[in-house]
Amino acid sequence: MKKALIFWGGWDGHTPKETAELFAQELKPHGFDVTVVNSLSPLEDCAALKELDLIVPVWTMGQISEAQLKGLNDAVRDGVGLAGVHGGMCDAFRRRVEYAWMTGGQFVAHPHVGEYTVRLTAVKSPITSGMKPAFQYNSEQYYMVIDPAVTILADTVYHFEGREIVMPVVWTKTWGKGRVFYSALGHTAAELKKYPEVIAMTTRGMLWAAEGKNL
Repeated sequence: MKKALIFWGGWDGHTPKETAELFAQELKPHGFDVTVVNSLSPLEDCAALKELDLIVPVWTMGQISEAQLKGLNDAVRDGVGLAGVHGGMCDAFRRRVEYAWMTGGQFVAHPHVGEYTVRLTAVKSPITSGMKPAFQYNSEQYYMVIDPAVTILADTVYHFEGREIVMPVVWTKTWGKGRVFYSALGHTAAELKKYPEVIAMTTRGMLWAAEGKNL
């Protein structure tokens, strides 16, 4: 049986507990033994982390210790998958540059909140396979700083200060031996439930990240 750790906490506005429970519910039918914790303490046990197939952070802002960051970093570099969404992954532990590098991006702001169009890129991936080439989404449109090494699976056009900027929304990357998946969609658990195709995509992203452990 595959093993996943979901840790949740930080800012309550992103409904971390409910989002963590939603992700656990999605993973269990795929043969995962899922541990859900409201703590960063498990990240200090790197040996235990390396036994996992997947780690899912659901933790906006907050602080992470050197030991916790090292444990997470070393586990992913050793092949454990890392996957998450919205601020729960790419607005966690601000100013920790190595964490942002590992995840592939860092939230900066969301000048636009409302409806916007998400577009799949030309990249063929099992994560986005079967999805519409473009779909409408209503939420915070994230403006982010991005690692240029990521593989972009979906993007959006950001209209800001008279300019049009193509902003990545969904991406993958590698970190050492580990696979990393991120989606900027999913402000709250309730919002995700309104978009079943986005939940399905996110689940496929988590599975893809976990599959890297056995390669």
